[in-house]
Amino acid sequence: MSDNPWLVVTGGTAGPGYAQRFATMAAEGADLHGEARRVHGLLDAEPGDVLDAGCGTGRVATHLAELGHRVVGVDLDASMLDEARAAAPSLPWLLRDLATLDLHRRFDLVVGAGNLWPLLTPGTHARVIARLAAHLRPGGLLVLGFGLDSEHVPFTLPDGVPFPDLHAYDTAAVGAGLQLLVRTADWDGREPYTGGGYAVSVHRRGSTTP
Repeated sequence: MSDNPWLVVTGGTAGPGYAQRFATMAAEGADLHGEARRVHGLLDAEPGDVLDAGCGTGRVATHLAELGHRVVGVDLDASMLDEARAAAPSLPWLLRDLATLDLHRRFDLVVGAGNLWPLLTPGTHARVIARLAAHLRPGGLLVLGFGLDSEHVPFTLPDGVPFPDLHAYDTAAVGAGLQLLVRTADWDGREPYTGGGYAVSVHRRGSTTP
């Protein structure tokens, strides 16, 4: 059995339930596109190449494609990707482990929404950030938003799996050649992060990184 926290918690069968949840939220008028708007703004509203890491059912990636971006979605959960393909069959949805990711191409921006960081397989966090950074063009952006405690992650992590903190994330980013540009407490980018339980971090890959 996989030791990935997401697959342990969900059994790899969460796709249909997640798709229905978001469909219900959309029908009730909920705004589901805050992450995509932030990415769109960071790219100056110009079409770009975007990798959605941990894309789930494709909510963020699909809206980015609607905004004109060239998007690739990757995820470890086949049931989530099945829902993404059903909703947007023209987009590339790839079953991949981020710790060994190698797509043989680079992107203007890599986005990780939906609590990607706390759900990574224990022991792979720094490796995943290094692989995501390796998929960025020089000057490209890595944007991750995630909860830092049980109040901001909507499920219980498996026993013995701690919430990785921001220090660990920043250490991994520095090791991958990334520079922190800005950190906020929301995806709108308006509320400065001052130590709460949720953070959205924007890092840039150095322009001279090979």
